[in-house]
Amino acid sequence: MRYFYLLIIFISLQASTLHLSTSANPSRLNPILATDSSSSEIADFIFNGLVKYDKDSSTIIGDLAKSFYFENNTTLIFKLHKNVKWQDGEPFSSKDVVFTYELINSKNVVSPYTANFRMVKSVEAVDSNTVKVVYKKPYFKALETWMMGILPYHILKDEQNLMNSSFNTHPVGTGAYKLKQLEYSKDIVLSANDDYFLGRPKIDEIIFHVIPDPMTRFLMLKSAKIDVGSLEPMEFERQVDESFFKTFKKYEDIAHAYTYLGFNLRKKKFQDPRVREALSLAIDRDELVDILFLGHARVCTGPFLPTGSAFNKEVKAPKQNIQKAKELLREAGYDEKHPLTFEIATSNSSSVRPYAAQILQYQLHKAGVKVTLRVMEWQAFLNMVVFPRKFDTVLLGWSLSSTPDPYLLWHSDNDKKGGFNFIGYHNKRVDREIEMMQNMVDRDALAHVWQSIFADIVQDNPYLFLFIPNNIAVANKKIKNIEPSPSGIWHNYKDWEMTDE
Repeated sequence: MRYFYLLIIFISLQASTLHLSTSANPSRLNPILATDSSSSEIADFIFNGLVKYDKDSSTIIGDLAKSFYFENNTTLIFKLHKNVKWQDGEPFSSKDVVFTYELINSKNVVSPYTANFRMVKSVEAVDSNTVKVVYKKPYFKALETWMMGILPYHILKDEQNLMNSSFNTHPVGTGAYKLKQLEYSKDIVLSANDDYFLGRPKIDEIIFHVIPDPMTRFLMLKSAKIDVGSLEPMEFERQVDESFFKTFKKYEDIAHAYTYLGFNLRKKKFQDPRVREALSLAIDRDELVDILFLGHARVCTGPFLPTGSAFNKEVKAPKQNIQKAKELLREAGYDEKHPLTFEIATSNSSSVRPYAAQILQYQLHKAGVKVTLRVMEWQAFLNMVVFPRKFDTVLLGWSLSSTPDPYLLWHSDNDKKGGFNFIGYHNKRVDREIEMMQNMVDRDALAHVWQSIFADIVQDNPYLFLFIPNNIAVANKKIKNIEPSPSGIWHNYKDWEMTDE
């Protein structure tokens, strides 16, 4: 008996924990409702889609699907793994896939991801391990659609109000980790799923510490209380020394995200294209990059990833021209006696954006524009400003995909409750181009249309595209098996191990 207790103590001492941070409380740990970065990040550990990108973000591979193939150009067949269980022990099956599709298209669910399924005609459970998806037309993102996390039929089949369901804070998925504890404004604890179909993760627990203040996050990282995090360029260049890198290893690459200033196009003053062009000419993007990033970023010229085939290299960022900006503002009816005034709203979840807002305020003042600033906590910013569309302008970011779907942000249809076109952008030519491209499967033809959309959006100035930062990730050297790749370092987190180094 004494040996047994000693063994238990030994095992508990050997349990490994990965400490991470998140800037805000997750709103809903439900993949079809997660619209904030904290919810999405944590939900990714708990849920699986049918498919996912490989580590190079270039090839789609199976996840819950063991294999898949196109029966014809509108019919997609998924063969599911047979040994998958939900985290409560119930078996996963094709019924869950059909249920998730029906749920996300339910009139009672408000989700921006509904748009991803707009081309689906039907989803059928052929048998318990086979799903047949029929599309209305050939669709360029037919496979990517099914990267969405799948939800459990047996738990949610009788749920009347998914938007406010307790499931959103007590999720049950098929993923490598399951939720163990959720303490708002404190810790979110995930524990390894012993029955994970791809094998139990080697790290026993992941703890997300909710730390809204960027400086506190940095200090905890610097003191090695956080095992994996990111550094802002100023922190990397000026606030860490050689001793830090005895503990941490750096992984730097271009981030798959850009920062922009978005106009509320429902407001009359921003409906004048001369005003939007003037504001674009009044800012100095190179100065923003130099001051904020010390060489660890690049100017953003448009809405798609610079390394992808959708990128239009012919489109250049405008250079600052204060004189021309003033002329355009005068034409639009603004001068020293009647200056253009507006507010920039942003969140303090990023240490960079409040400073970026201050620099924009200073630059725009040179053109006679009076800007006020509002910096808010992330959830308050989303719930009081972004979602209800109560803003002049917002300083925000958006993730970039190697296979972008401009429908989500730029098509008029998504100017609706729950849609990502919250600035109210409408352009009939862009709508037509988006509708044309969604039925293309020829990648060369698709690239041509993408690049045309890129140019048309930039010409309209619905956003002022500002910068694409580098992602400076750092990980404690006691974590083994990290494999950096174009998709970052997280693709093989299941195989990470913690050592005593």
